[in-house]
Amino acid sequence: MTERDRTNLVELQRIDLRILAMQEHIKGFEPLLGEVEEPALVLESDSVKTRARLKEMNLEERQLELSVGEKRERQKRLDERLGSVRNLREEAAVSAELEMVKQALQNDEQEALTILDQIRRMEDRLEELDEAIIEARGLIGPRLEELESGRDTAEKELSTLEQERKNFTEAMDSHELRLYDGIRKGGRVTAVAALTEDGACSHCFGIVPPQLQNEVRHGESLIRCEGCGVILTLTEHQEELAGVREVASAKIIEDGSSAVSAEFAETGGGSTETEGVREPDELAESEEISLELVDEDQVE
Repeated sequence: MTERDRTNLVELQRIDLRILAMQEHIKGFEPLLGEVEEPALVLESDSVKTRARLKEMNLEERQLELSVGEKRERQKRLDERLGSVRNLREEAAVSAELEMVKQALQNDEQEALTILDQIRRMEDRLEELDEAIIEARGLIGPRLEELESGRDTAEKELSTLEQERKNFTEAMDSHELRLYDGIRKGGRVTAVAALTEDGACSHCFGIVPPQLQNEVRHGESLIRCEGCGVILTLTEHQEELAGVREVASAKIIEDGSSAVSAEFAETGGGSTETEGVREPDELAESEEISLELVDEDQVE
């Protein structure tokens, strides 16, 4: 695995982390929307229940009206029959039945009046609920619209990130991509972790064997942590230091500000005398001075 491949995996993980963060951000809108809408939702729920009960009561009232109509018709027939009875026994029977019908009719009429009164009160309650819902919706409208707009924006950003990931992975090695996706299956977030300066995995902090450390720093094969299984890459410090060294080298070549480079050019590749040979500590000190020169030039 080349350094570019490592960089691609790190960048892919950054994209995936942004996607994950955006997904969590979108999920966060649901409780906020519910909290803002709760007063109106409670009123709307009461309104739905009241309408359903009102519908039932109207049906009961219509059934009572039919029952009252039938009993009135029956009372009318009994009154007519009472006027044409032939003996006292028949008169007593008709009178008893007529009395029962009148009592049942009275009960139905009273129940109908009670239901009509309840219907009127329920209609007033429903009207109050509708007004309260309109008022509540008016109060929460701006906040609700703001949240919905934020959610829509987040969903568009998520779609853009997902498309960015798709475009990015098209140029990646398929084997490495399958391994990366395999590690992240099951809800695992981290698939790539840096190797720390002291040779540990920055994900599980387990010490990586020296041979594997060397492979991570200089090899081309894909190395995974023996402890947690993540793909190991260079530490951020090493990557940044490598970038600074490249800038330093370019700066030295460009303006000839380094005495080391000037001396190297004059000697045609370096002096063969013992006095011209510098120890490793001296070389490291020269390198640090060069990096300091670059930093000063960049600040200016």
